[in-house]
Amino acid sequence: MVSLAVAAVVLLALVVFVARRDRSRRPSDEDSAAVRRAAADQHRHDAQRQATSGLAERHRNPPST
Repeated sequence: MVSLAVAAVVLLALVVFVARRDRSRRPSDEDSAAVRRAAADQHRHDAQRQATSGLAERHRNPPST
């Protein structure tokens, strides 16, 4: 019974420690650069997919003259 209480206290202390550590952490410049890079990659991918889709559609249905 005592060992269960000790284990609970240790677990609670660990949770409090990790929560405080994570709360005090600030996003670094490297993280924001990675977010910007990922957004640019996603935009480029979407643009390429849209262009490819448009080319395929034009090839399937050529403009009438």
